[in-house]
Amino acid sequence: MDRVIFHCDLNCFYASVELLTHPELRHLPVAVCGDPESRHGIILAKNELAKQAGVKTAETIWQAQQKCPGLVLLPPHHDQYKYYSKKVNAIYQEYTDLVEPFGIDESWLDVTQTLHLFGGDPLALANQLRDRLRTELGLTISVGVSYNKIFAKLGSDYKKPDATTLIRRDNFRQIVWPLPASDLLYVGRAATQAFRKFNIRTIGDLAHFDRNSLYTLLGKNGIQLHNFANGEDNSPVAPAGQHTQPKSVGNGRTFSRNLQGREDIKAGIVQLSDQVAARLRKLSMKCEGISLTIRDPSFHDLGHQQRLSCPTNLGREIAAAAMALADGCWNMDQPVRALTVTALYLIPEDETGAQMDLLSGAADKKRERLEKLEGAMDAIRAKFGSDAITTASAPLSHHAQHAPPPGGYHSYIED
Repeated sequence: MDRVIFHCDLNCFYASVELLTHPELRHLPVAVCGDPESRHGIILAKNELAKQAGVKTAETIWQAQQKCPGLVLLPPHHDQYKYYSKKVNAIYQEYTDLVEPFGIDESWLDVTQTLHLFGGDPLALANQLRDRLRTELGLTISVGVSYNKIFAKLGSDYKKPDATTLIRRDNFRQIVWPLPASDLLYVGRAATQAFRKFNIRTIGDLAHFDRNSLYTLLGKNGIQLHNFANGEDNSPVAPAGQHTQPKSVGNGRTFSRNLQGREDIKAGIVQLSDQVAARLRKLSMKCEGISLTIRDPSFHDLGHQQRLSCPTNLGREIAAAAMALADGCWNMDQPVRALTVTALYLIPEDETGAQMDLLSGAADKKRERLEKLEGAMDAIRAKFGSDAITTASAPLSHHAQHAPPPGGYHSYIED
């Protein structure tokens, strides 16, 4: 028997939560945005009316206002978003204990074993959930219903807002295959660009492409994406509250002035890498790859990544790899608005012993000393605060000549 998987996606979540306290604005185009004074003047979320006017997430405020002169701007209230996210997931858990959040505004539900308790009709149950959230919380969701997580996610994206889409084994080719390949979960920018070179434009193109060629192109990820395109996904929905290891850990910063020159950029990378490494150690994990994203003053992003020769959770090694990426892809005479350093391909730190044996004795001892040193820095920060100690090459003060000035940070752990 096929599973019954829901993917529930809260519509325009940030904006919808803000409108709960500003009902007088419901008939107007509304966007939630960062603080323009601290160079965080980008659109974080928008309501349907703003979306219809062409406003896009992550564009600048001035770009959004050019498209929509009457746009109402509201500041974000992240504590409220967390509060409502918990309330929504608590409602989901009344129907099944298999509820897996996917970010703050999306969740998968596996109702295979409980569907009979609620009438046995998946579409009716999905619509019941939509009605409850609208009535009890004043929020709307779009629900994708399918036999696997990947197609359920596509279903919730297929029709918005406040809609239900059913994708079955007998209709997925008509619904899914005409969609752009970039709509498929885990098809990122790099994969999309690679697909274009081989004329893979739609999910159907991907489904029909030669598997061996996809392996040559993208490795194991290519095979996985081919399976997804053909409806082959057996990944389970994790039980509510179950901790799942993250797939990546990243920190980013928008600087209050543009970074200029290699030393300025290096100082920013060192600081971000140090923070990423500390979070890896807190998770008892190491990374086998690094990515660096550089944003210029015109909001154009350039991202590159590379595999590491040895797994690490040392800030200096992460910084060295990120700086090597910067040297290889960026003109150091060009200004930098923001940087993001991300640790990829995470593994538990206790799985790296065999690889460490490949190191020479001297290198092994040096790494052990460095790990103890950075561990001691973690302990000092835990006791006295995150600013109590930093690396010598990171900014020592906001007035240092070459140090990145204070700016806004964003950090994330990707589940």
